[in-house]
Amino acid sequence: MSSHSNGHQMPDGKPMKSAISWIWLSVLMIVLDLGSKALVRLYLGENDAVTVIPGFFDLRLLYNYGAAFSFLADHSGWQRWLFAIIAIAVVIGMIVWMMRMPRNRYWQAISAALVVGGALGNLYDRVLAGRVTDFLSFHWQNTYYYPAFNIADSAIVVGMLMLIWDSLRRKKPAVSDPAA
Repeated sequence: MSSHSNGHQMPDGKPMKSAISWIWLSVLMIVLDLGSKALVRLYLGENDAVTVIPGFFDLRLLYNYGAAFSFLADHSGWQRWLFAIIAIAVVIGMIVWMMRMPRNRYWQAISAALVVGGALGNLYDRVLAGRVTDFLSFHWQNTYYYPAFNIADSAIVVGMLMLIWDSLRRKKPAVSDPAA
């Protein structure tokens, strides 16, 4: 039996490539996220808005010092490092999982790559600036505003929804009854 880092083999005995080859998608998400944040910071002042769809969608520069929905944003700063540690743990876990996953597990590989890219995009902001740049602002008229988010947040949410969908659609193996 030939040795390979992920231990998976093709029927012909050759080692199967791992899903880590999908890491290019993570890199693409990081580039799109950081590039879009830089453009927004370049052209908009804090809380300035550019209306894209009147009464529904604006580009608005906002800074989030907390996590999703500004969770813990009003604390003294310790949350910055807590969220950074959580992001690093998630990224390491996802990368190890991708390295062990066969490359042909496309759905799981893509979802993991999206989560890694999104987590690293926001981690960059959080560690270097102490805050995450958000700019996608959806609202109903000028009354109800959904919390602003960014490309990294979108990648994380889409990746996690894909993982949930994948886990729900998989057939569970039948459990045999030992008494039968």
